[in-house]
Amino acid sequence: MISDLATEILIPACAVVGILFSLVQWFIVAKVKVSSEKHVNNGGSAKNGYNDYLIEEEDGANDQEVIAKCAEIQNAISEGATSFLFTEYQYVGVFMVAFAILIFLFLGSVEGFSTKGQACTYSPLKECKPALATALFSTISFVLGAVTSVVSGFLGMKIATFANARTTLEARKGVGKAFIVAFRSGAVMGFLLAANGLLVLYITINLFKLYYGDDWEGLFEAITGYGLGGSSMALFGRVGGGIYTKAADVGADLVGKVERNIPEDDPRNPAVIADNVGDNVGDIAGMGSDLFGSYAESSCAALVVASISSFGINHEFTAMCYPLLVSSMGIIVCLITTLFATDFFEIKVVNEIEPALKKQLIISTALMTVGVAIISWFALPSSFTIFNFGTQKVVHNWQLFLCVCVGLWAGLIIGFVTEYYTSNAYCPVQDVADSCRTGAATNVIFGLALGYKSVIIPIFAIAASIFVSFSFAAMYGIAVAALGMLSTIATGLAIDAYGPISDNAGGIAEMAGMSHHIRERTDALDAAGNTTAAIGKGFAIGSAALVSLALFGAFVSRASISTVDVLTPKVFIGLLVGAMLPYWFSAMTMKSVGSAALKMVEEVRRQFNTIPGLMEGTAKPDYATCVKISTDASIKEMIPPGALVMLTPLIVGTFFGVETLSGVLAGSLVSGVQVAISASNTGGAWDNAKKYIEAGASEHARTLGPKGSEPHKAAVIGDTIGDPLKDTSGPSLNILIKLMAVESLVFAPFFATHGGLLFKIFQ
Repeated sequence: MISDLATEILIPACAVVGILFSLVQWFIVAKVKVSSEKHVNNGGSAKNGYNDYLIEEEDGANDQEVIAKCAEIQNAISEGATSFLFTEYQYVGVFMVAFAILIFLFLGSVEGFSTKGQACTYSPLKECKPALATALFSTISFVLGAVTSVVSGFLGMKIATFANARTTLEARKGVGKAFIVAFRSGAVMGFLLAANGLLVLYITINLFKLYYGDDWEGLFEAITGYGLGGSSMALFGRVGGGIYTKAADVGADLVGKVERNIPEDDPRNPAVIADNVGDNVGDIAGMGSDLFGSYAESSCAALVVASISSFGINHEFTAMCYPLLVSSMGIIVCLITTLFATDFFEIKVVNEIEPALKKQLIISTALMTVGVAIISWFALPSSFTIFNFGTQKVVHNWQLFLCVCVGLWAGLIIGFVTEYYTSNAYCPVQDVADSCRTGAATNVIFGLALGYKSVIIPIFAIAASIFVSFSFAAMYGIAVAALGMLSTIATGLAIDAYGPISDNAGGIAEMAGMSHHIRERTDALDAAGNTTAAIGKGFAIGSAALVSLALFGAFVSRASISTVDVLTPKVFIGLLVGAMLPYWFSAMTMKSVGSAALKMVEEVRRQFNTIPGLMEGTAKPDYATCVKISTDASIKEMIPPGALVMLTPLIVGTFFGVETLSGVLAGSLVSGVQVAISASNTGGAWDNAKKYIEAGASEHARTLGPKGSEPHKAAVIGDTIGDPLKDTSGPSLNILIKLMAVESLVFAPFFATHGGLLFKIFQ
């Protein structure tokens, strides 16, 4: 058994190791200079030194000019992203303060703001801390979660904009070098986020313990605010960033590629800077906050259930910290896994990129299985009891080990299925590309069908993991299964952030006027990045389903509902409304992207028509106006979808009570997962079908191409339709599912005492 003292040292130590590792990776990336001084071989080996010949030298392009141009474009992208995030965070900050006050008022009013202690649930003879304390500490943990989430997103964006031009410059030395820079930068973000999330949560628990003492139930109930804060910020980051990036992307593609027939990321295209900024604020900052939210919530769900089980009642600190120990082990495992990509093996040719990223997933999952076995053996008693809707269920440590592993392996299965449906190496995407022969309509039909079909296996994987983990350890089992899926979050995020960095690198290469060899390399990196981004979204959605169910279980226990009976009208109307919410939410986000893209298309057309010499490349476009259109649209349009998600649980719980709310949560979970998976896979497939035609790597692809052919134009239209699906609606839906569940859990005491006003009036 690990002693309590060892646990207290182990968890923060692993987090610090994660942070140090990310700083080391950052330091290595920073060695690639983006300034025009002459490169000297700094005494390093030939492998990492600068004595490789550069392609430019044969092409006769001036090295200094290229570097200066790259630096200039990188600055423009970085400034655009920073100013957008600052604007977004100002709005989100106002919301955060307002919502924090709301949490305090609602939870404080449960016992009429009295400072008197209340009887504990597990033993009515003992006295626990007052409801007012829970209100205050929930508010504090909400603010902490929100701030951590915002910082995670912001740091991710900073690292990505720091690495994009460096990846472009390294691409001159070969695809392997560029891959390593992009991957290391992704790892910086992955490890910072995983370690920060763990460290802040652990410190918060220890500080709250000073006040709560032995009242662990109250302590961990207050901690749930941390998950709520993390996810509410993620929602705005995801929706705002998604609208920003896709408005620019659709505008740039439709006018540039389809109407004007100029290549992607051509510097003559006025929307090109906005498009590249969008990759950073949507895919990086949004994704970072999103996965941080999942991680915080799954930890909170597990801790809440554990606090009313034998771990909490007998005050077994090490066993109580099992979820945090799993995450700590995850950081160490991911650290070893990352070395496989950056140090143990070197990529030499283009077709080694995707396998290298896939190996990351397999290696991290295999190592993590061993890691979880070690922790389950040493940190848990051989048998203990877990709270199961009013009764205590006896569970053994090997059963909990299996719960975590089921989640871990289900994540891998979802990842691989997603890859099969979205990578242009396999027949589903090739079929979609082939359907472009007869125009955009057949492309759209094939793409939609692919998306719907891609839901089947992930849902079976999620269903199986839910059944197994619930049978073994009730709701706690589901919570740790979700944690299992997220335990390799550092590697998952590294792979995921690698995509947008490569995408930006390609954009910079095109804008700086580098040779087509380099563009081919960055395109290869980008195509692999598209698939890995789809895998990342698959992970996020799968874990959201499990996290949401675990939170739902905690909510049901907390609101003291013994059963949720679908046949009662109260619950059934909730189910129907809940299942409708993902569609309402998707409608809002899609419409926002559509209307913003409309403005963008008009602006880009206006510039092409009115600026003399723009098409010839003698005049510069007005990038700033396009950036402003995207910023204004996303800030304005992110409020209504956000309000829908945040207000639904409050309105339903207050007016219709906890039973109807439990129906709404179940309904939104069931329909949201399907819509999210199909949306992100459809979009991913359309994007890669377009890339498949553009790359012309196979005989089949060459019959459909080249760029500018009719099939290619049909593919671009498919890709533009898929953009808001895969980068706005799809990924935001998993936050909708989790956020409503965690919010219901935080407000459960209020709903249980004062909820259901309408039914009380009409009784």
